[in-house]
Amino acid sequence: MTEAQDADEHAHNLRDWQQQYDQLGSGRFYGRIDELVLPDLQLFTEHTSHALRQQCNVWPDSLWLGLAVNPQECRINGETVAASEVMCRPGNLDFELLTPDHFDIYGIVVRQAELQRQAELQGIEWSEDWWLAPRRGGDPQRLQALRQDLGRLLAMAAAGGSGVPARLQQELMLGRVLDWLQGSDARAAEAPSHGRRKQVVDQVREYVRAHPDEVLTITDLCERVHVSRRTLQYSFESVMGISPLRFLRLVRLNGVRRQLSTPMAEADWRPLATIAASWGFWHPGEFARDYRDLFGESPSTTRERASQNGES
Repeated sequence: MTEAQDADEHAHNLRDWQQQYDQLGSGRFYGRIDELVLPDLQLFTEHTSHALRQQCNVWPDSLWLGLAVNPQECRINGETVAASEVMCRPGNLDFELLTPDHFDIYGIVVRQAELQRQAELQGIEWSEDWWLAPRRGGDPQRLQALRQDLGRLLAMAAAGGSGVPARLQQELMLGRVLDWLQGSDARAAEAPSHGRRKQVVDQVREYVRAHPDEVLTITDLCERVHVSRRTLQYSFESVMGISPLRFLRLVRLNGVRRQLSTPMAEADWRPLATIAASWGFWHPGEFARDYRDLFGESPSTTRERASQNGES
């Protein structure tokens, strides 16, 4: 089990994943991961206390299945995931999750070669279609059986182990995964209009990511992606559930937090107001209030903790 009080720190606690989390919900964050690693299989359950934007990339030559522990709505690549659906992405491919407050998810990552080998042994037809669509649906009873087996294995691992050999645990779990996959189907992508809105959001995110030090306004964004303010507003509300103005503010606040969370050499030390201004926060009092509202602590507390961690 690993625990974290910071969303981005929590993102790095999942073994062999490349991730970056932005906190979207207000308050002090708490995250926990319970994990079981088998020879060709990674199983985990993840709890996050606040809404997040998760940029994810799973280890190469693998297949990831993600399923909410409880009926909670989330989004993958801007598409809403129903409670009866499972998220599915191949390894070494970037994808984005938007998750709500108090979210719990089961994760299964399996090496593709082993999954294919087990399919052949069990006489199940192998299909590369399994990971082409980000959302898959299937028999609710099979899905519930998959959830239950995951919960049991992870609970036994947390209690110190079941005494069942790792290879047998893996084969039993892969059998359950294959049983669900062969009875599942790709859920249709959103309407073409959604694709256009997502393209607008992706262009904005890419520009903001590539120019972290550039202070941008909504007018700037409209000019960069060649859309009207109305189109920009509707695109963000449709794909991310927030306004573009809120998105910019959250990106900046999370950027400041990442900078403050990095231990800094004395020669590189800068006043908090200077760091905030470099991210577009010109009024120190307003910045400090917004920072505390989002993260549940002051900017100085974040930096002090990073400094203590750097010295330990």
